[in-house]
Amino acid sequence: MDNTKKLHWEKVYTEKSPDQASWTQSYPTVSMEMIKGFNLDKSAPIIDIGGGDSLLVDFLLQEGYTDITVVDISARALQKAKERLGDLAGQIDWIVTDIMEFEPQRTYAIWHDRATFHFLDLPAEIERYVAMAEQFTDDYLIMATFSPAGPEKCSGLPVSRYDEKGLQEVFKNGFTKIESRQHEHLTPMHSRQDFLFCSFTKDKNQLDQNKKNE
Repeated sequence: MDNTKKLHWEKVYTEKSPDQASWTQSYPTVSMEMIKGFNLDKSAPIIDIGGGDSLLVDFLLQEGYTDITVVDISARALQKAKERLGDLAGQIDWIVTDIMEFEPQRTYAIWHDRATFHFLDLPAEIERYVAMAEQFTDDYLIMATFSPAGPEKCSGLPVSRYDEKGLQEVFKNGFTKIESRQHEHLTPMHSRQDFLFCSFTKDKNQLDQNKKNE
């Protein structure tokens, strides 16, 4: 694991409360609308990449979803989420790892990421991430990144910004876009950040064809 990266995020989550973190949402509107819009059974497995101490897991539990995994590089972030959820935390599969070292042990009906992908800027990292999402996603992908109008940095680190065409291009070999939404996120500090949310369906026929061509 990249200790520099891990130490950075442990420091962020140790020093900042949710109302001091720019990414905090009181309710993850777009994510929840997209997830519910898939009309999957509430037992369908969902994974939240870079979930940290996001409230998404809280609202998924409230909606009755029963198979939820949260992955984050920061042990402190996940500990804060566990403390907030109390006894409910035992219903969640918590995984502390750098996404570049993550080795999923199962597949997921929904792969959700609002926090990790846009921090990847090296082609090899992006390629590994996309291959992992293709292999371990059964049905749907939700990818949220900063849009071209969004910030160039987050928590002191540079980010990659995507428009709809760019994000679709990255995932074109394994997924077909369902919809995209521009979303203006109001931070707890009352600044505004422009996000792009895209939902995709797994293109199983395309993946099978790619494997045949290898």
